[in-house]
Amino acid sequence: MAKGNSISKTLVWILMGLLFVGLAGFGATNLSGTVRSVGAVGDTPISVDDYARALQNEMRSVQAETGQALTFAQAQALQIPQRVLSQLITTTAITSEAESLGVSVGDETVAQELMGISAFQGAGGSFDRDTYRFALENAGLNEAEFEQDLREETARALLQAAVVSGTPMPDTYVETLLGFVGETRAFTWAALDDSALETPVPAPTEDELATFHQDNIASYTRPESRDITYAWLTPEMLLDTVEVDETTLREAYDEQTDRFNQEERRLVERLVMPDTEAAEAAIARIESGESDFEAEVTSRGLLLPDVDMGDVTRRDLGAAAEAIFTAEVDDVVGPFASDLGPAIFRVNGVLPAQATSFEEATPILREQLAQDRARRVIDSLITDIDDLLAGGATLEELAEETEMVLGQIDWTPQSDNEIAGYDSFRERAAAVSTEDFPEVAALGDGGIFAIRLNGVNPPEPQPLDEVRAAVETDWTRAETERRLLERAEALAADLGEGKTFEGLGLSPTTVTGQTRSGQLPNLPANTLEQVFALDTTGTLTLPHQGRAVILRLDAITAPDFDSQENQVILQALNQQVNSGLSNDMFQALASDIQTRVGISIDQQALNAVHANFQ
Repeated sequence: MAKGNSISKTLVWILMGLLFVGLAGFGATNLSGTVRSVGAVGDTPISVDDYARALQNEMRSVQAETGQALTFAQAQALQIPQRVLSQLITTTAITSEAESLGVSVGDETVAQELMGISAFQGAGGSFDRDTYRFALENAGLNEAEFEQDLREETARALLQAAVVSGTPMPDTYVETLLGFVGETRAFTWAALDDSALETPVPAPTEDELATFHQDNIASYTRPESRDITYAWLTPEMLLDTVEVDETTLREAYDEQTDRFNQEERRLVERLVMPDTEAAEAAIARIESGESDFEAEVTSRGLLLPDVDMGDVTRRDLGAAAEAIFTAEVDDVVGPFASDLGPAIFRVNGVLPAQATSFEEATPILREQLAQDRARRVIDSLITDIDDLLAGGATLEELAEETEMVLGQIDWTPQSDNEIAGYDSFRERAAAVSTEDFPEVAALGDGGIFAIRLNGVNPPEPQPLDEVRAAVETDWTRAETERRLLERAEALAADLGEGKTFEGLGLSPTTVTGQTRSGQLPNLPANTLEQVFALDTTGTLTLPHQGRAVILRLDAITAPDFDSQENQVILQALNQQVNSGLSNDMFQALASDIQTRVGISIDQQALNAVHANFQ
């Protein structure tokens, strides 16, 4: 019972946190209306108020972590409503099971918990009923609701403790994990290149090339391709036919004056602080050298991208404008008021004012306007092109009667030249069948296209004469590796007889304390796998990019379970494993309950709650 009381006390404080922090504003009043629940697990309802409070608290938690305001649309994008509902379903499932098993606590236990909550104590340090009633009224609850919540929380804690306690993983399991992860190996290796061969690799004979080509035919086979005829038209194809007069250019220049004539700007980061005192303390630490801007950002649980404002003008900065625009790059200034609260600012760059004359802007404007007009021309042609295709015109006839250009491609997923570089073409090319009739589709730049699948070309081996150069190169590399491996195996045998790397004319590299998770950039990718597959010291040889590697395993070292470092690791592993096991058992119980009693969700009620957040 003592353990149950401890767990329930923790949950009381969590609940109080929700009451006095998370329920400010929206959550301080109950939702009105006749709908009282957003769903149920079996016969146990999930109340509208519980869902609204949990959702509000989770959104506030995210806002506190990021230092940024969070709209409900952003919360939906982060799937916060789904996460909150899932948590409440699990909690309600445990409540339902506790009720069915008769797990509960008496009034005396609830009273003891209430007496120990400091938020309900008066000036003398003892429980005060008026203080208790006032606090609950501010949170939008009454005594019966709060005490029932407390009773259910304690019952859930008792049931959860009964499920997850008494099932620790045996020490052998954790020690085996550490033995696997913590074992290290020491080895020495050297690489052989073609200079280690007594004679150079000769040029391959015709028979050797033919055999190698046939044995590796998969490497010299064209992939399946789709024979596609297409007609397309892009704004770029029409630029030479489009004229833009000077009057239009000047009007466009005047309309885009903000683009070509920009005021001075700064690249700025803004770190919002909880209050002015915290902001002043941060500035003091930075100015004294005790801290820096990055450290202050990290201490708030944020990353630099979270505080980046981008390029801003004086108008964007309010009270901080003058200080920021007179500061040097890398200076930190503040605190100043911002729309999110007191903040400190760092200047990352200076963007001087920009003035572009009409003459300088003319080439840019001419291309922009010509592109726009070309797109409009293409848009005006779509209906006529659709009519031609609907009337049975072929793509060849379409190219003759319109501005569209005819083309052909043996398309594969690797194709990326010209029209194959457009995502919309690639999607259509992958899906089209020989029974499909050509239809007009849009390209990403305002262009259009239509395609016809003539047939599918199966994978086709390339004749030796077409790939002779590649086959010769591949044969020479493979033959070099083969001969080097033979040489490496002979040298490895000598090492096994007690000779040294240096005595064999090799330049060795020694690696010690190597774990399974390390990186060996100068060795084959499977080196660690091969090294840790050896049960005893010995040698092995590996091919690697036209070379051969000789490797000698010198020592296998088991982890020292008694060392202070490994004791810490063992403790951490034990906690992680037991936590994972407890969580798995708890989730299994919750899932079993939900399967047995069923879940119902009222989407209209959820929508009604969500409407209050928008």
